[in-house]
Formats: sequence, structure tokens, C-alpha cells
Amino acid sequence: MEELVIRDADVVDGSGADAYRADVVVDGGRIVSIVKEAAAAGCQRPEARRELDAEGLVLSPGFIDMHAHSDLALLRDPDHSAKAAQGVTLEVIGQDGLSYAPVDDRTLGEVRRAIAGWNGPGDDVDFDWRSVGEYLDRLDRGIAVNAAYLIPQGTVRALAVGWDDREATEAELEHMRRLVAEGMEQGAVGMSSGLTYTPGMYAKDAELTELCRVVASYGGYYCPHHRSYGAGALQAYEEMVELTREADCPLHLAHATMNFGVNKGKAPELLTLLDGALAAGADITLDTYPYTPGCTTLVALLPSWASEGGPDQIMKRLADDDTAERIRHHMEEIGSDGSHGVPMEWETIEISGTGDPALAEYVGRTVLESARLRGETPWTVARQLLLADRLAPTILQHVGHEENVRAIMRHRVHTGGSDGILQGAKPHPRAYGTFPHYLGHYVRELGVLPLEECVAHLTSRPAARLRLPDRGLVREGYRADLALFDPATVAAGSTYENPRVLPTGIPHVLVDGRFVMEDGRRTDVLAGRSVRRVPR
Repeated sequence: MEELVIRDADVVDGSGADAYRADVVVDGGRIVSIVKEAAAAGCQRPEARRELDAEGLVLSPGFIDMHAHSDLALLRDPDHSAKAAQGVTLEVIGQDGLSYAPVDDRTLGEVRRAIAGWNGPGDDVDFDWRSVGEYLDRLDRGIAVNAAYLIPQGTVRALAVGWDDREATEAELEHMRRLVAEGMEQGAVGMSSGLTYTPGMYAKDAELTELCRVVASYGGYYCPHHRSYGAGALQAYEEMVELTREADCPLHLAHATMNFGVNKGKAPELLTLLDGALAAGADITLDTYPYTPGCTTLVALLPSWASEGGPDQIMKRLADDDTAERIRHHMEEIGSDGSHGVPMEWETIEISGTGDPALAEYVGRTVLESARLRGETPWTVARQLLLADRLAPTILQHVGHEENVRAIMRHRVHTGGSDGILQGAKPHPRAYGTFPHYLGHYVRELGVLPLEECVAHLTSRPAARLRLPDRGLVREGYRADLALFDPATVAAGSTYENPRVLPTGIPHVLVDGRFVMEDGRRTDVLAGRSVRRVPR
């Protein structure tokens, strides 16, 4: 007898088709049968050792977070309710060009410092891997939800070239090609870049194109955080479209927003650009989070020249008064590339977390608010905070536009990604709320998307981008990665004031046919594993 029958569920199967009532039988980690309208038809109801009454609940594929920053959280936090409670059953990590494989001892230390604001310093993690394959093997020991990995181009560059702003030599470029090929062979699904973050931002298009050719040869995709989301956003999107066309590589645009005042109301221009490329045969998808503010680290706003050489050199430049004044001039009067070519608006920069608890007084305030309280200039506050916290502060950046968010999420190649940073005292609520916020706020309350269409954005579309042949749909033979939610009550609990509150209306979540959430509570099940690239 099979393990589980989910009885009388309203199945929204991820395809975009209308919902239907069915009994769904799970065994051995897979969906083994679907009996539609079993009760109404008067047919023999399927039996199993366990029965779950799903009356009033929608059964959908588990949600796929196409942009996650859980690279260390998956290892240090077996509970991981931040994602499991949202119905997420698969996260794509290794984002924005910086993560922890492939590395050597030198590079690992540098990367840990560079992205401590994203993932913490990692002092509580045993870094017993160096290659992509070894990191994926580490995940396979058991994690809360599944994870796929993107090779981080900035980390690759740090390993082969260093943190200097210069072109790679031919030998260094060949080293990077080899590192990318090895990572793809070991199971990565593609490559990411952070082209406003060092050292990835120092790569010219020709270098990126060569690496994308390697990714494409293995059936992977390129996921860039491109060079500007502000003053040069449209040109930056166009650059990525052209680069991947030249490399013949599928493109997935990370957190594809149109932010800052210069881009208010300009989402249609981005979508026109993408529609033209799609009509010409390009393979493009994108992800967004359903909120207006962004989230990153405070140090990321510095001009690229100030970040050359890595974290130690940044600290030296910040400590030098003359150099610090040059940094301020670029940020406040010119608009640095780190702040997307837009002169700093300190009233939009809210400190969301610090590495040192002694600096908690800054958290929850904008840099401008702290400056006024202290009788100092905003740059003085920002500089002192970066030095005191050794570059660790994270920020919310209140620069988005609701009309752009809604327009982009309606697009036919859109998928969902939280971009959720789990560090800091007051992280962005998207880390705990992205997927229920889509379903509750944008589907039920605003009607921006029909339920069936929204579920497709969060399940089958990302599964197709990841080339997963047995995930993203409720189908017989598919993996039993499933979410059950109440469409009348599902909602994000997280807010800007209380960002770590779990959602409501998602009582059950299964990974590999096992309950990771049951009756709204996290179980002790660690059914997640690495999801590796499917060979061509």
C-alpha cells in the first residue's frame, strides 16, 4: 500500500490550467497517481497508509526560489523555516557572482569577508569543501529544502585573477574557462555574475562571453546581476541580451527591477526590449520579488575603484581621509557605479543589520536619520559604520516603484525569486514572505495575476529554466515536492517592522514526499538535497 493519499485537494498543477479536484497519491518520493473528481464520480477512492484531508486547500508544486542567498543558512540552520514555511521546496543559490565554491584557502577567506553581510561570517560553519562538487556533496548530507547551484563568476575571477581592476591574461582566462567547466561537470546549473560587485564587475563583456560559451556548452544558463539598475538600467539589460546572444547562452535576469527615480514608469520599455529579443529567438527568463525596496550591503554602494583589491584595501581607503573624501564625492555628487550611477539619496538607505551587535542603534534607521541624531553628515555616519563593522552592514534601499513591480510580474517569462538575505536584525521581509505575498497580496487582494497563472510563475517556469524533467508540475511520476495552502488566508506574516514572522495559510509542505511542514509547524525532516544539472 502506498504511503500517502492527499484527499479532495483543489489541484493547481503548475501548468497554468484551471484547478481541478483530485485525490493525489504519493509513494517513494513521487506522485504515483492522480484520481480526478474521485468523490463526485463515485469511483473507488485510492487508499494509503496515511490520509490527509485537503478539503479547502490548494495543492500545487512546491515553489522554486530562483534567487536565494541561503548558501550558508542551509548548512547552519537545519530548521530553515524562513523558506520551508513559504512552500519553497527548491532554492537556487550561488547568486550575484559571489559564493563559496570553487575556492582555495586564500579566496575562501576573501569571499567570506566580502559577503559577510549576505551570509554572516561563517564562523559556525565547517568549510570542508573547496570545489563545486564538494559543496554539493555537503548539501547532500541533508538540508531542509532542495538547492541548485550557480557558479559565481566573481569568485572564479578572484581565484584566477584576484581582486584587481584589470583584464585577464589569456592564461587567466583559460583558468576561468576550466573552473567554469569543472563546476558545470560537477552539477552546477549555470553561472551567476554580480556586475556591480567586485571583483566580478571588472570583467569586460568579451571575458563574460567566453565564460558563457562554456556554460552553454553544458546546457546551463547565465544569471547576471547586471551593471546598473539605476541610471543605465535599460542599457545594462540590453548589454546582457546582446552578450548572451553572442555566446548562444540562455539568459535569466536576476531580480529584474527598474529602480530609482530615473526609472519610474519605465518597466514597459524593459518589457519591449525583452519582447523583441524573444521574438528574434532569444531564450530569456527573469525573476523578481514582489516588493519595492531593494536589499544589499552598504559597502556595495562604493565606487568600484574604492573596492579594488578586496576587503582589506577597502578598509585602508576608508580609513584615509583624503581617499574617503574622493569616495564621498563620487557617491554624493557624481553617482558611483556601485550605487547604479545615481547620486546618493541617504534618506533611502536604511540599515537593516550589522555584524557587531554593539552597533544595533543604527538598525531600522536611515543613514540620514542617524546623521541628524548624531549631528554629523550622512557620509561620516556611513564611513564610520563601515569601518566599525568591518564592511558587514546590510541595507534596505527604498528606491522601487509599484507600477514597475506589477508590470514585470505579469510578463510571460517571469518567475519568482526572493533575493532574501537572512542576516541582520531587520532583514528585508521578502526573505520570509515572497511567495505567500505573491499569492495573498497580488493574487487574492489585487488580482494582478490569476491564481493558476501565478503558481505557474513560481513552479513550472523556473523548473523549465533549470531543465528539471520531473519537477514543477503535479503530474504522475513527478517528484512529490508539494505545497498545500489556503487561497482564502495565505499571506506573508513578515513586515518591515517585524520581518522574521512566518506566513499564514500554508499548513503543509512536502519535500521528496516527506512533510517538512505539517499543520503549520516545521518537522525535523531534512529531505532536501542538491539538485544537479541534468546532462544534455
